[in-house]
Amino acid sequence: MIIDDGILFRRAAEKDAGTLVRLYDQAARWMRKHGIDQWKPGDKDAAHFRSRMGDGEVWLGGDSDGRVVGAYELWWSDEEAWGVQPPVAGYVHRLMVEREAAPAGAGRRLLEHAERRIARTGRERARLDCVSTNPRLLAYYRGAGYRVVGELPNKVGKDGRTYGVILLEKRLDELTVV
Repeated sequence: MIIDDGILFRRAAEKDAGTLVRLYDQAARWMRKHGIDQWKPGDKDAAHFRSRMGDGEVWLGGDSDGRVVGAYELWWSDEEAWGVQPPVAGYVHRLMVEREAAPAGAGRRLLEHAERRIARTGRERARLDCVSTNPRLLAYYRGAGYRVVGELPNKVGKDGRTYGVILLEKRLDELTVV
């Protein structure tokens, strides 16, 4: 367990899959309510999160009372969005916060934790993507130091829907790793 600015970080375990589904569905409902067509409730089930735990890393952030306040997935490759790449980056996916319990700035602290985790492995870049129709999220990532490095204008989702994705990257070589 890692304590970072009041958030306790730990790797997710199989028993956490239900919590991750709840966080995802809650975030998806919030997006829908605010006119953001990105995630859909029910799109990610417990099997998805268990699979991500096996293929990469899933991290939970909690408060001092043990309540989960957020989570994220960390992948070591993302060929679907980025193509075949040398092992120089970690890929952050599904950054989620518990809107009722998370302290202010929790999303940024989750993202910073992911960046430090990537840097600890010797990789020099953090990468992520966001749908091109979400300018608010794009501004959030830019404010966190990410820059746009590409776009996939016609990504096809599992439901057959086509949408645009913006690819973002942050160099981590100046990041202080503790």
